[in-house]
Amino acid sequence: MFPIVVRIGSFALPTYGLLVATAFLVALWMAARLGRRAGLDTDSVLNLGIYTAIAAMLGAKLFMLLLDFDYYSRNPTEIFSFGTLRAGGVFYGGLIAALATAFICLRRSKLPGLVTADAFAPAIALGHAIGRLGCFASGCCYGVRSSLPWAVTFTNPEAQVRPDSLGVPLHPTQLYEALAEAVICAVLYWRFLRPHRPGAIIGLYLVLYSSVRFLVEFVRGHDDLNPQYGPLVAEQWIALGLIALGVYLIRRRTPRKSA
Repeated sequence: MFPIVVRIGSFALPTYGLLVATAFLVALWMAARLGRRAGLDTDSVLNLGIYTAIAAMLGAKLFMLLLDFDYYSRNPTEIFSFGTLRAGGVFYGGLIAALATAFICLRRSKLPGLVTADAFAPAIALGHAIGRLGCFASGCCYGVRSSLPWAVTFTNPEAQVRPDSLGVPLHPTQLYEALAEAVICAVLYWRFLRPHRPGAIIGLYLVLYSSVRFLVEFVRGHDDLNPQYGPLVAEQWIALGLIALGVYLIRRRTPRKSA
């Protein structure tokens, strides 16, 4: 819709990049604030946020390359093209890489894992909501053809949609997720401020977001490079796995300390 914020000569500032940077700063601010409320060291929380954000960006790109491996193996120069660098990547790839990095950082910093994850959960939702607005601006992560009144039509040739989807009314899947994540952030923030077991907030995030993502995938545009495994695409199977993990964290019993 609006892929470039400003263009000066050969320099162009992508809207997606600007909003992702904004999302990172806002999410880091919220995580630090909730971390302080939970009694966590602020510097350790900020360092954790920076390391996991870098890992998330790399993981999202890597997962995108793996899903489209045949294409990128035939066109290796595309890996470092402006279009690929501007693309947001696959969120679940970023989430998995961020979780793995967080696990390593938590062990080194000695932050309590589930308590820290709970502090980050509302921040992740908020950052993702802002990031999805960047996806909408650039045209990536678009939906399938739609005749609904709120369908959107991308006409800018710089939008990251397939040529046959330009000028066609599509489901605004980016806005579906942005709105859902904003609501999830509010729910998680409200729940965080109330008594809860460690892990309950991040567990609730996994259940809520993964449920939304599972449903959105039914109206999201998929090309032939995104394989189906049975009736579902890869992202939906991952969503089901994360829902199960979230349910476990929510229902998990805190071990009683021996007298």
